[in-house]
Amino acid sequence: MRRRDFITFVGGAAAAWPLAARAQQSAIPVIGFLGSGSSESDAFRVAAVRQGLIEAGYVEGRNVAFDYRGAEDHYERLAAELVRREVAVIVAMGGSVSAVAAKSATATIPIVFAIGGDPIKLGLVASFNRPGGNITGVSFLLNTLVAKQFEVLHETVPMTALIGFLVHPTNANVESDTKNALAAAGSVGQKLLVVQGGTDSELEVAFVTLAQQRAGGLVIAADPFFLGRRDKLIELAARQKLPAIYPLSEYVTAGGLMSYGTGLTEALRVVGLYAGRILKGEKPANLPVQQSTKVELIINLKTAKALGLTVPPQIVARADEVIE
Repeated sequence: MRRRDFITFVGGAAAAWPLAARAQQSAIPVIGFLGSGSSESDAFRVAAVRQGLIEAGYVEGRNVAFDYRGAEDHYERLAAELVRREVAVIVAMGGSVSAVAAKSATATIPIVFAIGGDPIKLGLVASFNRPGGNITGVSFLLNTLVAKQFEVLHETVPMTALIGFLVHPTNANVESDTKNALAAAGSVGQKLLVVQGGTDSELEVAFVTLAQQRAGGLVIAADPFFLGRRDKLIELAARQKLPAIYPLSEYVTAGGLMSYGTGLTEALRVVGLYAGRILKGEKPANLPVQQSTKVELIINLKTAKALGLTVPPQIVARADEVIE
């Protein structure tokens, strides 16, 4: 995967940060990971953070230790467990909800997040340039791209009258995402069917509903739960012969049809770099929140062939990456 481009805002001078690990006089500092699923589904996230830490001079098992907690619907409890353990840094990599839970759990332990929403609107930071407090991280474009995802899908399946939109019922952005999706579908003359999936069984029901209503395409909303179930979502779309567009490139590399958005790998690598800088003594308050600036269209033509779909040449020509 190619690295995405980032804008780094100018921050203040580095200053010492009192790490809990030092107070404990432990042999090596511990980084607590607050994920969105299981250690298996979040393995690629941990690997990306690990790469950033290595670049900062920290190697797991040598001079830093990891403590992974998979959350799903238990972010607050697991964040509290990491606080009680007095980890040196919390890496909130389970989306906005994990970042909010970590911030609510501690005002002293440094937190580094990777989210697809606006950290200012979520109350995580005071500003991008000077986040303040004990938290910083990376914000990348996801929830603002719904309209463009509909546009790309419409161009791919132009004769489709009904498009599905899959959302997680408890996602903080579900209301605004649905509003944007309704407007986007209306602008291209397509009807919208919103379906919800908060559990594996609900995902099964959602895809059956889409098939029964003869939806000709599907937009997958950005949500950590969905990313952790990307293999299942791709399999369900294949079963129903349903063309789907996803918000992250990781879906397409796993076999999904297309994505319009970004990828998590580079964002999480930067999170690892930030965690390493904090371990060396820098304050989160002085590490500016970084924003991703590059959005890519990725198409998997092998999946298109399996779906019996011919992707229009103009869409293929616009793609930043084509998997054949």
